[in-house]
Amino acid sequence: MIIDSLLDTDLYKFTMMQVVLHHFPGAHVEYRFKCRNEGVDLTPYVDEIQDELEHLCTLRFRERELEYLRSFRFIKSDFVDFLGLFQMNAKYITVRPSDKANGEIDIIVQGPWLHTILFEIPVLAIVNEVYFRNTVQLPDYTEGRRRLDEKIAMITARPELADIRIADYGTRRRFSRTWHEEVILTCARTLGVNFAGTSNVLLAMRDGVLPLGTMAHEYLQACQALGPRLRDSQVYGFEMWAKEYRGDLGIALSDVYGFDAFLRDFDMYFCKLFDGARHDSGDPFEWGERLIHHYEANRVDPRSKTLVFSDALTFPLMIELYLRFKDRAKVAFGIGTNLTNDLGSTPLQIVIKMVRCNGQPVAKLSDTPAKNMCDDEAYLKYLRQVFEIRA
Repeated sequence: MIIDSLLDTDLYKFTMMQVVLHHFPGAHVEYRFKCRNEGVDLTPYVDEIQDELEHLCTLRFRERELEYLRSFRFIKSDFVDFLGLFQMNAKYITVRPSDKANGEIDIIVQGPWLHTILFEIPVLAIVNEVYFRNTVQLPDYTEGRRRLDEKIAMITARPELADIRIADYGTRRRFSRTWHEEVILTCARTLGVNFAGTSNVLLAMRDGVLPLGTMAHEYLQACQALGPRLRDSQVYGFEMWAKEYRGDLGIALSDVYGFDAFLRDFDMYFCKLFDGARHDSGDPFEWGERLIHHYEANRVDPRSKTLVFSDALTFPLMIELYLRFKDRAKVAFGIGTNLTNDLGSTPLQIVIKMVRCNGQPVAKLSDTPAKNMCDDEAYLKYLRQVFEIRA
């Protein structure tokens, strides 16, 4: 089966799940799947995906996996104890052909946030691997290795890139589990200190690399329904995060309401409290320039802060960003699809996004409009008005 461990997911799922356990244990959510590729027919694979999901829902955390999580300084003992009892429940997830009859499929996750938060990453990995093993009968691993070696050489051949730090963020978009692990092992062996680690907790444990991650969009989206007032939901999300982690895991996500709204809320207090911010939509060069200026305007030395770039990165773009900002701030990079699904076939652009929390619509209004996902136009209009976002 494709997923054989509940640890085969991204670290930020656990960091967010711990916040949910401690602060929002009664929250109820809904997630929906979307494939952004035109003309991709996923309906022939519904039964195969369903079989994989049934297996996923039989898995439990192994004792050595729990002990590994317990070793993290920011993971609390009661959370690991909870995970020791945790099991995904198939009643919270459905997969079926879309009523649109256009090749799309509907994957809907509904249930308590605490018991559904771990579905997203393994489900996306399952859809990817099922699709590619049916459509690419003979994967060109030789070409994949050639491309990977070429990317690595872009770094190792240039002395001015000696301090660059690259992480793998590719679990959800990977070609396959075995290829994902080969990529990580190759990067760790050939890039050395330039390879910062991986978002995948299982592979971090298995391959002896650093697991990385903080928060994702769903956390700040849920705060739209969980906070005291919609306009304060972003501030509320940051404050609850700081309450849980007390200065640890200090990279703030900057594009749930667009960067303008982020900068309005990310005041001097948050500038000093958080270690940095993560870019995930919009022009990365403009984002970096504006964030550095924002730190300076708030009397914070940007060289003490980290700018994390993670939006559709390629190696040439990453190098260009590094050379632009390396002497003005700490910079780090998370690369997904371009690392774990670059064998010559067109990757799937698939997502699972939270669309409701406690019965209320939730959404993100990122700086790349195509990334927005909400089925309630009235709510999107209201959200834009509240956060002063131009349509």
